Amino acid sequence: MKKPTQCIHSGSYRDQTTRGVNTPIFTSSSYEYLDRDDTPYPRYFNTPNQDAVIKKLCALEHAEDGVIFSSGMAAVSTAILAFVESGSHVVVQDEIYGGTHTLARGLFHKHGIDHSFSGTSAEMIIDAARDNTKVMVIESPTNPLLTVIDIRKVAGFAKENGIVTIMDNTFASPINQNPIDLGIDVVVHSGTKYLGGHSDLCCGVAVSSKEKTARIRSLARLLGGSLNAQTCYLLERSLKTLFIRIQRQTLNAMHLAEFLDGHKSVKNVYYPGLKHMPGYEIATSQMKGFGAMLSFELDGLNAGEFTRRLKLITPAVSLGGVETLICSPAMTSHSTMSEKDRQRVGITDRLLRLSVGAEDVTDLEDDLRNALEG
Repeated sequence: MKKPTQCIHSGSYRDQTTRGVNTPIFTSSSYEYLDRDDTPYPRYFNTPNQDAVIKKLCALEHAEDGVIFSSGMAAVSTAILAFVESGSHVVVQDEIYGGTHTLARGLFHKHGIDHSFSGTSAEMIIDAARDNTKVMVIESPTNPLLTVIDIRKVAGFAKENGIVTIMDNTFASPINQNPIDLGIDVVVHSGTKYLGGHSDLCCGVAVSSKEKTARIRSLARLLGGSLNAQTCYLLERSLKTLFIRIQRQTLNAMHLAEFLDGHKSVKNVYYPGLKHMPGYEIATSQMKGFGAMLSFELDGLNAGEFTRRLKLITPAVSLGGVETLICSPAMTSHSTMSEKDRQRVGITDRLLRLSVGAEDVTDLEDDLRNALEG
């Protein structure tokens, strides 16, 4: 099946009693155990609603198995910790989601895990590896500067050296990019974003091979970051419209990136679909679409003043919903990073991240223009 069809049909559980077209909500936290090999239990990540979501996401990401979590951070932290131990070394791409950055700084050393932050290119990530490197954590396009890295090059090096690669694919979504096809071992998503798509869910996912998923699930059962049946049901519902949402939002983002790129009050625009972007050629070779996220740096105008002028676009945290949101990464997603770290990566106080929604794009352009021109 093609992806629009997979979004709607893959994984759905058909109840043979009622014969409804939607997966029912199985609210039980207790199931009979006689004459069955794997008794369902919410914290075991094997209930019918959890399975339905995972089967759909595995179809979209070309994975064999996966685990659905209560948040994106639960997914990425469990995925990393499943493949390391005391004495291990982890390479973490420096330009990455702020929560993952803080996880490495704040947690690893407490468990005897060493780490290095690498520059944002395949060569720099590879150069940061050591003899005891067990995991590489990467993201492309990156949050918040939309930098693109050569995924195949990182994955190829890692496989040759027995290193597990974990990639955050939240920004691209399974519609625009499939890292497993490029050699990545484990793909994680903050399902709160595009997978949920309506700014009303909090969840995460990690998908991989059956073997690696078994290790992630084994640790997840101890850490306990499971997702309830009602949220799984709402997530599966949202996934049915993932393709058409992403398709519209990606088109809107390309339009707005070109508009901002030509405006005198904008210093820099970061979007993989702009041909002058350094990673444009790589992006065209590994992405099916350039995504609905972009960021831009104002030239002279104060970021707070600009966002207060907006009438349609909402200054809010998070991303990926059908409504267009804007935020200052320095004040929100990357506020847990030190100012020194933000400056090193290139996250300035005038940088704004735009999560482009599915509205009429001319309305969005007018709102940006009015804010830029006062």
